[in-house]
Amino acid sequence: MALAWGSQTYVMGVINLTPDSFSDGGRFNAPERALAQARRLVAQGVHLLDLGAQSTRPGAADIGTSEERARLLPALQLILEARAAGDLPHPEGFTPLLSIDTFRAPVAAAALEAGADWINDVGGGQLDPAILKVVAAAGCPYVLMHSRGDSRTMDQLAQYDAVAAEVLEELRRSTERALAAGIQREQLIWDPGLGFAKTTRHNLELLDALPQLRSEGFPLLVGPSRKRFIGEVLGEPRPRARLWGTAAVAAKAIAGGADILRVHDGGPIVQTARMADALWRLRQG
Repeated sequence: MALAWGSQTYVMGVINLTPDSFSDGGRFNAPERALAQARRLVAQGVHLLDLGAQSTRPGAADIGTSEERARLLPALQLILEARAAGDLPHPEGFTPLLSIDTFRAPVAAAALEAGADWINDVGGGQLDPAILKVVAAAGCPYVLMHSRGDSRTMDQLAQYDAVAAEVLEELRRSTERALAAGIQREQLIWDPGLGFAKTTRHNLELLDALPQLRSEGFPLLVGPSRKRFIGEVLGEPRPRARLWGTAAVAAKAIAGGADILRVHDGGPIVQTARMADALWRLRQG
């Protein structure tokens, strides 16, 4: 199902199939628990589900292709079967889309072959350039995120003279590589990569610059959920206690032109998005 960009803010619910996620590691890393969380998020009004089996938090271990695929595919298959059976009911009758959070070409290929709809790549095609050809062949939506380095090096690379201008330029360069690999412009969704090779100050400056990023013409995904910079602003070390900070950033992002919010807390952010749309998004009709 194609999304109608500009008509509303869509909410993407995170399902971490990992034991070591910074926020909810181990809660959903069994297929049955992942399916239960998928049902819960969709019932709360989430439009997309984002399944990830490789933690990308700073310092996370790289588990390799085989382990990532082994974690991902059983849960993905269960959720796909539930969707096909009409067993992921959405309060507005929306059929949820399934996104795969991976930077590896073989994992992306296996997930798309199984029936996933999107690829969400934190590496923006740089950690495994072959993923660009996989996405081009599939013709699916592709979230191209800004980052630098990998989980082990990103914090050391959070150095900018002008963060908004540099992120914009690096997204443009990543976009050129994607287009050169055969991806169509209409497949691309930009993500400024809050928290990836960025300090608290950088994240706050990027949120101010969202209208500039959105003016490039690509739909914009913003993923603030429970992140470290919110904890630093609030003095809150517990990721799961950062809901209200996340909601504030979500509202700011929508005011700045975000089309999708990637979050862990489905229901509260669905409500936040609906209210923020009424306040800032141009109404249709």
